[in-house]
Amino acid sequence: MSEPRSPRLAVLIDADNASARIADGLFEEVAKIGTASVRRIYGDFSDSHLKGWEAVLQKHAIIPQQQYAYTKGKNASDITLVIDAMDLLHTGLFDGFCLVSSDSDFTRLASRIREQGVDVYGFGQKKTPESFRQACHRFIYTENLHGGAEKSSDDPAAVKDTQPPPSKAVPLVKKAIAELEGDNGWFPLNIVGSQLNRLYPDFDSRNYGFQKLSELVRKTGAFDVETPKGGSMRIRLKSGGK
Repeated sequence: MSEPRSPRLAVLIDADNASARIADGLFEEVAKIGTASVRRIYGDFSDSHLKGWEAVLQKHAIIPQQQYAYTKGKNASDITLVIDAMDLLHTGLFDGFCLVSSDSDFTRLASRIREQGVDVYGFGQKKTPESFRQACHRFIYTENLHGGAEKSSDDPAAVKDTQPPPSKAVPLVKKAIAELEGDNGWFPLNIVGSQLNRLYPDFDSRNYGFQKLSELVRKTGAFDVETPKGGSMRIRLKSGGK
């Protein structure tokens, strides 16, 4: 029996709203989701501020879509990205789209793709407007990407200070498990994680400084965590938790 096909993805990058420093981490993250069958980037590459992308295009087989800025204030790149996305959507060949931008102008595009029953994964900075984040099935902050994150500061301590404490995740996890059916109060952690992403597209344990959800829930101290013999990890509210 042949192995199931990996989800086929179209990765569309808004060069004006994404740093070349995220390229390595971006494609590592995309690989966790599926296969990046289409890799395109949009911008006016005659502009010096996009020179950083030149060094990574070949490495990641990204196809540049040159759009000259003939009129100041009019973004031909955004329009071209949207046109290409709709053309690709209507081929019916793709299981998901990765929209790489912090620009809320792509909110309607993300919503339209979802209406077609296709998954949308957004990648952008923490400053990305909520409208775009919520329009995606999942939204991954580029600050969390391995090896090339867009940091708000070069000082690691300052970056850490911007992370919310683990306690801030407790009400989110509680809300997720409140909507699930558990076994005597126990809930499989992977199911809880899926529910968190449905409720909060931008939820990510890395937002709180942890690589894994299990590490985050343990650190909160609000949940019991166990792995039954022959079973998967599960959690429950600690006695007295509400």
